[in-house]
Amino acid sequence: MIRFHETGGPEVLRREDLPVRPPGPGEVQIRVQAIGLNRADVTFRRGTYPIAPVLPAGLGVEASGVVLSTGPDVTRWVAGDAVCVLPASSPNEHPLYAEEAVVPASALVARPEGQDAVTAAATWMPYLTVFGMVGEAVRVRPGDRVLVTAAANSIGMAALQVLRHLGAVVVATGAAAQHAALRDLGAAAVLERPDPDAVRAGFGGHDADLVLDAVGGPGVHELAGICRPGGTLIVHGGLSGEPTPLPGGVRPVWVRRYHVYEVTRSPEVLRRAEHFVRAGLAAGTLVPLVDRTFDFHDLDQVRAAHDYLESADRGPGKPVLVVSST
Repeated sequence: MIRFHETGGPEVLRREDLPVRPPGPGEVQIRVQAIGLNRADVTFRRGTYPIAPVLPAGLGVEASGVVLSTGPDVTRWVAGDAVCVLPASSPNEHPLYAEEAVVPASALVARPEGQDAVTAAATWMPYLTVFGMVGEAVRVRPGDRVLVTAAANSIGMAALQVLRHLGAVVVATGAAAQHAALRDLGAAAVLERPDPDAVRAGFGGHDADLVLDAVGGPGVHELAGICRPGGTLIVHGGLSGEPTPLPGGVRPVWVRRYHVYEVTRSPEVLRRAEHFVRAGLAAGTLVPLVDRTFDFHDLDQVRAAHDYLESADRGPGKPVLVVSST
């Protein structure tokens, strides 16, 4: 198991041999095969995530694996089931950086037919988050103009696929090396930063109906000014590392934060989201993107993976820690 006894950089990560407790009521024990990596892992390790780590703390909020055993009241899952763990609980309670882990049964979905473990670990968090934003928080319609910032991360890439499927017109931001990939996923225009004039040019001279912002911080002032009156700015990340203020000005714009828990902790929303994702996977309109893989059993690679999560040279998609191929 990978844990840390103090907050800080990747060097605080340690490998420790710890017994795995048996699953309690409403819980399932799984053999972990692959772990989806998120910036939340980094901020949790640094102690800057909204949920403070209880030291010594584990890590990880999403994974794929195989059921080993179930708690006394769990009836849906049986040993041998291939599953995906959704981000629905704190790593203080159910850490996943391990060869075996105990997770809530309510945080599991069956692994999509034919998916390998690595791809499965990169699937659910991005698409569930995007569905929650564009299918529940707001309803994106064909022709809606949507700005997606930092679009090369896993949520941004998922957003481009979902928005293309919904018929939206998308302007994306990302590093120059990522522009071709973002265009391939359906962005009508790609910019290095959300310059208001350039964004409007990408929308044919119009303001955005919706902004999906992964950056946060003071830049929300500018983003709110790009929205049409009555438009929506959703902040779903904090890549800036700075406090996100309420935008000023007089333009009436809806501003809200969004977290995937709004999907994974609501059985009814999760039911709709799961149907949406499975339909997109089956139709080929949603294609999970794995950026790079790292070896869980090499502590240097685990630390390198955390460095990579903060790197400006990241490729498109989600990095994954590989634990086991079987």
